[in-house]
Amino acid sequence: MENGEIPENANEHCPGPQSDSAGKSDACQGCPNQEVCATAPKGPDPDLVAIAERMATVKHKILVLSGKGGVGKSTFSAQLSFALAAKDFQVGLLDIDICGPSIPKMLGLEGQDIHQSNLGWSPVYVESNLGVMSIGFMLPNPDEAVIWRGPRKNGLIKQFLKDVYWGELDFLVVDAPPGTSDEHISIVQFLQATGIDGAIIVTTPQQVSLIDVRKEVSFCKKVGVPVLGVVENMSGLCQPLKDFRFLKTTENGEHTDLTEKVIEYMREKAPEMLDLVASSEVFDSSGGGAAKMCTEMEVPFLGKVPLDPQLCKAAEEGKSCFAEQKCLTSAPALKNIVEKLLTNYWREEMHVEQ
Repeated sequence: MENGEIPENANEHCPGPQSDSAGKSDACQGCPNQEVCATAPKGPDPDLVAIAERMATVKHKILVLSGKGGVGKSTFSAQLSFALAAKDFQVGLLDIDICGPSIPKMLGLEGQDIHQSNLGWSPVYVESNLGVMSIGFMLPNPDEAVIWRGPRKNGLIKQFLKDVYWGELDFLVVDAPPGTSDEHISIVQFLQATGIDGAIIVTTPQQVSLIDVRKEVSFCKKVGVPVLGVVENMSGLCQPLKDFRFLKTTENGEHTDLTEKVIEYMREKAPEMLDLVASSEVFDSSGGGAAKMCTEMEVPFLGKVPLDPQLCKAAEEGKSCFAEQKCLTSAPALKNIVEKLLTNYWREEMHVEQ
């Protein structure tokens, strides 16, 4: 337990050896370190000083959160980082989703390794102004499960913060796991002294997702992290009409593909239809969606991003949705959200960029 680090064999939800409740809280019952923690001298965690020194060169720190998994949080984190880097900002993307690190795939960095220098761990770079750090770079086999208790996860997050050499950054985007677990408490605790700009919360429109987003907003308020805004992702399937497949369903449930015939018919009879974008509601938003929830909880609503198959493809290929003119429905929506964030919170950075 050097430097007040949480031992690997500690119980889940360990308060930490330096906590006033160390060895005394309910989470300590049955822990092999309980007696040592209860009698050990308490004091400030020296690692927090090292973290503060590392973060001194980072202007803005953004947490990207979600109440549930599968709502597109990591996709948003990746595209937010691509968008900021495209504006010539110096950007770092830190993946603290220890058990489900998807950021290396979404940035096109699978198979890359972390290198160490006399300055610390070096991020893996997509571009000269976009660096990435993730446990995904440390796994010998990408299919290998990370089966860690809370203390070990927290130890790696602390190591990322104090040992990774980012250099001068305008923005550090932190992609967190879904929910409000140990990792969230740790990242807030470790970064609080250095200043966190706030959190962006990603959700889908239906109530089953929004129920957990309300908990996420409540978490942010309790720990003192400002909510920069909520993004409603997968807000209706939206794509050009000509990209759809047209099927005829038979009585026994089989499908006959009529796409070529339908497209040819439209080309001959109504060519203007080929330029239309079709939209369909995938998730039930009759409850008002994220916009209504934001009004009720008094947090900003940043906007809606449609479910765009081309955005899904860009994430699979590790590409920016802004680089090519393929994400016709999602890229403008994401761009508007980024512009809104810059205008509302980092107007001074926009002046520097210009």
